Amino acid sequence: MILFVFEGAEREPRVFRTLERLFFGQGERIVCSFGNNIYELYRQLQEFDGDGDIVSILREKEAAGLPAGVQSSDFSEIYLFFDYDFQNENLTLEEMNQRLREMLEMFDDETDNGKLYVSYPMVESLCYTKELPDEHFVEYTVSRGDCMERPFKDMAKEFSFYGSLDFIELPDAGHHKPSKREYARVRQNWIWLVGQHTAKAAFICTGQNAVPEDKEAVAQLRVFEGQCGKYLCDGEKIAVLNGFPLFLFEYFKINIFDKDAI
Repeated sequence: MILFVFEGAEREPRVFRTLERLFFGQGERIVCSFGNNIYELYRQLQEFDGDGDIVSILREKEAAGLPAGVQSSDFSEIYLFFDYDFQNENLTLEEMNQRLREMLEMFDDETDNGKLYVSYPMVESLCYTKELPDEHFVEYTVSRGDCMERPFKDMAKEFSFYGSLDFIELPDAGHHKPSKREYARVRQNWIWLVGQHTAKAAFICTGQNAVPEDKEAVAQLRVFEGQCGKYLCDGEKIAVLNGFPLFLFEYFKINIFDKDAI
């Protein structure tokens, strides 16, 4: 049994349900929502004085989607998806980065505490692209001031060639069965996104804008350190990047994303 923990209750689980239909086979996967940001999760974990885990926190919150009575040991793998939340006004940038670093160090193994994937600045970075494939994606950044002045999701919608996440979501199977052509279109869009985001992550970490051979080259802590060293120290900006494509790249070990398809 695999546990997927999302920050939000709607957008992220819906995106993941599409990924299940496109790429995953049979298997028991539990999807639930924490319902708050990564910094609140950090605060709640601190209250356990090192004895807490993500499943304990979710049980305390009565998180939607978590089966009653489950323990951490019931899950063979745990994955967490949260936003960087650049616009958070309750913490300084230094406080945010210190806490996020600790979370990435704690959640660095899906078979232990869990593995955390971060979207910069938030999940809508998935649609922050021009028509796919977008050769300029590596250049896109956003500042904290911009995100505090105007919601990033509005900026992403305006910037995007697609205007929403519909281009990477299959319609609800209960309402409309996608055609083979529609299915293939959405899958291809995801393959392009995996290529764009993975190559950009490699650029952040190594300076090479290319899909790496080794998934460790774009490990989440390395990406965060690259963001800090390459962007955050220069005017409080970050490179737009999403955790879902990097998760796919690592989970499937590149096999389904051959470079010809990307």
